[in-house]
Amino acid sequence: MQNLSKAWKVWLAENGPRLLLFARGWGKTREDAEDLVQDAVLKMWHYQQEENRGGGPPDLPLVFSTIRFGGLMLHRTEKRRRKREEAIVFLNDFKDVWLDPVVEEDEEAIFLREAVQNLSDKLREVVVMKTWGGLTFAQISETLAISPNTAASRYRYALEQLALSMKKVKEDRYAEA
Repeated sequence: MQNLSKAWKVWLAENGPRLLLFARGWGKTREDAEDLVQDAVLKMWHYQQEENRGGGPPDLPLVFSTIRFGGLMLHRTEKRRRKREEAIVFLNDFKDVWLDPVVEEDEEAIFLREAVQNLSDKLREVVVMKTWGGLTFAQISETLAISPNTAASRYRYALEQLALSMKKVKEDRYAEA
């Protein structure tokens, strides 16, 4: 057991710097790279402990491959996290971005904003994502975990409700004149 410990220490001292250098290409920061190396070495240690492997240090190409896989997973996780955060920021702050500031004071724009806010949550989120978010029905369906047909039908239904609301506003406005 002591020989294995010494073998791992020697292997790590010899290969650690090159593993860290390789991991730096996959992580944004030094800490990310260190985490990738640590995770890879830990996985290799467990892998080498399995039967018929003897518990000694692993082959270097296998460790590089493990670091690469960990880096790919890190990038995917970051990309998904960033996408979720952007969606949350957009949906929580949509009052500031969903109408053109030039028409912000326009009376019809104010009525339209109120009409959109009066839609049910399910309809409003589809309208905001489609109209002001620029998402496709496929992207909306993925985001909301619904079918693309459901997203499209919610959008159509919301537009019908908005058209009715705006028609009532116009009728009321011109009936008073």
